[in-house]
Amino acid sequence: MRTNLDFSPFYRSSIGFDRIFNLLENASPPQNADNWPPYDIAKLGEDTYRIVLAVAGFGEDELTITQEPNMLVIEGAKTENDEVHYLHHGLALRSFVRRFELADHVTIVGAKLENGLLTIDLKKEIPEEMKPRRIAINVETDKKAASKRIESAAA
Repeated sequence: MRTNLDFSPFYRSSIGFDRIFNLLENASPPQNADNWPPYDIAKLGEDTYRIVLAVAGFGEDELTITQEPNMLVIEGAKTENDEVHYLHHGLALRSFVRRFELADHVTIVGAKLENGLLTIDLKKEIPEEMKPRRIAINVETDKKAASKRIESAAA
């Protein structure tokens, strides 16, 4: 499902934002999306974020956090215990994969599992070479320009 917004005016005045415009144009909830496990995304500061997933029943060895280029992938895989015969099985301890799109230069600072909540801290760190910098303007001195004019006039 595509959006009804026209981003062509932005293409005329911006360079290198193609990925963002493509994300916005194609933004739609995934078909047949599973909303499990529930999660929160919080902005803690100017460049710091936190994702909290409710993963009750999963241990550290059953969770995998992977950072791919511009993507955070969290997987939970519960091992089946065939020795147990359930009379009622109401706990949602099924395997899951949750993906989060990350902006450029967003890195994972750390992760912890506490009281059934998986907390992942993220930070946007722009490299020094990407930060704004002042560009010096080189100007020819009038002395050199005047000497060139004199030589051409004498010829």
